[in-house]
Amino acid sequence: MSHAVTSHPRPFLIIETGQPVPSMRRHGGFPHWIRVAAGLSRHDARAVDVEAGQTLPDADGFAGIIITGSAAMVTDRHDWSERSADWLREAAHGDVPLLGICYGHQLIAHALGGEVGANPNGREMGTVQVVRDPAAHGDPLFAGLPERFNAQATHLQSVLRLPEGATVLARNDHDPHHAFRWRDHVWGMQFHPEFSAMHMRGYIRARADALANEGTCATRMHDAVAAAPHARAVLRRFVRHVRHTRRGQAMQ
Repeated sequence: MSHAVTSHPRPFLIIETGQPVPSMRRHGGFPHWIRVAAGLSRHDARAVDVEAGQTLPDADGFAGIIITGSAAMVTDRHDWSERSADWLREAAHGDVPLLGICYGHQLIAHALGGEVGANPNGREMGTVQVVRDPAAHGDPLFAGLPERFNAQATHLQSVLRLPEGATVLARNDHDPHHAFRWRDHVWGMQFHPEFSAMHMRGYIRARADALANEGTCATRMHDAVAAAPHARAVLRRFVRHVRHTRRGQAMQ
């Protein structure tokens, strides 16, 4: 009698590029928030804190890679950030599925030859409306989403110029590159799909003084926070898509 041998699927790697604002750390770090939003268990994901100096492993050992947000700026060109960009460039050209969030989105664009800098419109924060681009019609992560949907955002810098070969998937008046895809396996999104309304409100409270100095009412922004289920769904779509395509490749 023969017995079928089953193997546990390869885990996802979460590249940790920063920590939440101090007042929100009691809710865990970005890898935890991402795992919950993506439906991944602790066994399904491994986090590597590159900001703290941890070394990135071989990308081929993972189903896909997710890069977190950070309070750092890509344009500061920290050593850990530039090393991570080099690693991501190799992974992208090696056909490893990548998904970058906020800082991760910008870092991927920088790694692949795009330009990152201060958004000329200033800070974008709170629950914002994002418009799905017609090019997203057949995208595995964005297809079927409403033409306009809520997303949680907090950033000062943006992708000013996309890498060559990248396609815009979502935009708004503040940021024309809210989401993009490079080739068929690399995604970046400026918004935070892992943020719940609770996370967003906590960030607004933490940034209240900065918002006031910029002439923005934090109370009104806080009260306007709403759920963003469609933006949140892209994380689970990424996991499902990667597992399906990688399993198919393994069977060929």
